[in-house]
Amino acid sequence: MMHVLLSLVAYLLGSIPFGLIVSKLWAEIDIRQHGSGNIGMTNVMRTVGYLPGLVTLLLDVAKGYVPVLLARQVSGDPTTALIIGVFAIAGHNWSVFLRFKGGKGVATTAGVFLGVAPGIALALFVIFLGVVVLTRYVSLGSILAAVSLPILLIFYRFPWPIVLLGVLISVFTIVRHRANISRLLAGTEYRFGDKAR
Repeated sequence: MMHVLLSLVAYLLGSIPFGLIVSKLWAEIDIRQHGSGNIGMTNVMRTVGYLPGLVTLLLDVAKGYVPVLLARQVSGDPTTALIIGVFAIAGHNWSVFLRFKGGKGVATTAGVFLGVAPGIALALFVIFLGVVVLTRYVSLGSILAAVSLPILLIFYRFPWPIVLLGVLISVFTIVRHRANISRLLAGTEYRFGDKAR
């Protein structure tokens, strides 16, 4: 029963659209009507500014980290904690407060793995950052980090339930980046530092 309650809390916490809230408080705009239309850090940073983008990032990371931390304190089992984390990611991606629409889950995924496997979180950040520095495409960095997730979990010999959950999270991320993949292929994707069009 406690695990069910934690899953519900994780989903509801993940559903809080911090990017939308920060943008409305900071600039009195609906971020969904600007730039890429996404509620995540990158679009907030591009549209509203670097500081509100950073605030959004930290809050979205916390959405993944906090429920995982609670789950680890209750059960002590990393697989259970990761399952709870999946609910937080699902909440961000398909928010009950946004009629089951939402963001792409990258920052929330980072928070989940900070709580479950900090070494994996660090490795994914290095991959993400390297791709962004080389290409200035945040979306490409996110996609390649997502592809790398299950590979890293296998390489470091995590239990198969965690590997399978990593595959699920990777699929979540790639599916949510479908529009970005189309723009990357068409050469029309935003680069980091571009202003909202």
